[in-house]
Amino acid sequence: QVQLVESGGGLVQAGDSLRLSCAASGRIFSSYGMGWFRQAPGKEREFVAAISWSSGTQYADSVKGRFTIARDNAKVAVYLQMDSLKPEDTAVYYCAIGLRNYGGILSTGYDYWGQGTQVTVSS
Repeated sequence: QVQLVESGGGLVQAGDSLRLSCAASGRIFSSYGMGWFRQAPGKEREFVAAISWSSGTQYADSVKGRFTIARDNAKVAVYLQMDSLKPEDTAVYYCAIGLRNYGGILSTGYDYWGQGTQVTVSS
């Protein structure tokens, strides 16, 4: 089993920044992809950003240029730096890990999920 714990969410104003962290523990033996998704009230969970084992990245169009995903393989951790936050970024943010090189933009590409951390951006 693999456990993921997110941290760093909170309440901020539009234009502010936040940095989310996610630490993984458990049985992770080989290369793996990590990603961030989010779910706003009344909406489906959506892709935010993904990073491969070799640190290739992919972003949703809505966050491109504002969010940056990074990873620390030694710590088995993934981070999401969120700048220029907008009210529409308000959601619960989930990190995920896929036990292959790259998880991709679909939730089905990931095997384990964190419990989520709330991000609220006021206007």
